[in-house]
Amino acid sequence: MFPMASITSTETSSSSSLPRPKYEYDVFLSFRGKDTRNNFADHLYAALDRKGIKTFRDDEELDRGKSIRPELLKAIEESRFAVTILSRNYASSTWCLDELAKIVECMKQTRLTVLPVFYGVNPSDVRQAGRGSFEKAFERFKENRQRVQRWIDALREVADVSGWHLQDR
Repeated sequence: MFPMASITSTETSSSSSLPRPKYEYDVFLSFRGKDTRNNFADHLYAALDRKGIKTFRDDEELDRGKSIRPELLKAIEESRFAVTILSRNYASSTWCLDELAKIVECMKQTRLTVLPVFYGVNPSDVRQAGRGSFEKAFERFKENRQRVQRWIDALREVADVSGWHLQDR
């Protein structure tokens, strides 16, 4: 399903003269638990795990007793790929949106590859961030314009990446 099936954390490339960053994870999985944790995200995580692909998922990898936000951001920085499962309620979570903004930042700065999955949402709604379920989510955050603009920009960036469009499967 995803092109990561042959990727391992020890894979190297001799075609690039740039030093390769040290990756702790092959994949960072970003998803809204309310929408996909007990179905698509769980199945994808299990499939990646069966293939030996080291995947960061918040409920599996966060160390108990540590602050969540810095751990999530560090995990994104230490990943080769980010699979973003953009679902109906994704934008209603500031955690998800902050993750996405960091993912896009890393995509631009460290060659993180982003693989979007549009799960029950139209990619054009994500791209325009003011339509559909995303419109309602951003109404709640109007008072923080700079943060909202960062999220909208991140959604647009990811929506412009070729991904998978799934309708509640």
